[in-house]
Amino acid sequence: PPKPKPQPRPAATAPSAPVQPPAAMTGGAQPQLLGQYGGWGAYTASPGGRKVCFALAKPSRADTEPPNRPRDPTFLFVSSRPAERVKDEISVIFGYGFKPNADASLEVGGATFAMYTQADGGWIKNAAEEPRLIESLRRAGDATIKGVSARGTGSIDVYALKGLAQALDRIAQECR
Repeated sequence: PPKPKPQPRPAATAPSAPVQPPAAMTGGAQPQLLGQYGGWGAYTASPGGRKVCFALAKPSRADTEPPNRPRDPTFLFVSSRPAERVKDEISVIFGYGFKPNADASLEVGGATFAMYTQADGGWIKNAAEEPRLIESLRRAGDATIKGVSARGTGSIDVYALKGLAQALDRIAQECR
């Protein structure tokens, strides 16, 4: 028999409440939760009337070097913007600003992917690597993202990937 589709759980019974995306990420448009899959939320929004779908998670562990340095919330997200023909774009909000031209990295499944940064965000340097990275993220247990702030503070954020594959499938349905 066909497997039932996973249904989003109400926040009250979910192991963790859905992650609220930052307003800047949705162009001020109110995001709609499509489903919560493990630590990953699948969302849609329509900033300026252009539909965007994204999977979003907070890190399961966030460390700084030196330890306990304050920073804003950090997120890993995968976005699709059909009007721009963008599918599965990986980006990170680090929760701090970078020096101009600073690099960061995303490690998953034994491979390291270089990232470029701007303000408090990071994106994969070589967009041609994104499909391979998405496949690695779908299969792996976790991903580690590293960066160094403009003030010299290092960050190591670990994201649990359980639920990401389902969240990606859901946003692919929503943003064809």
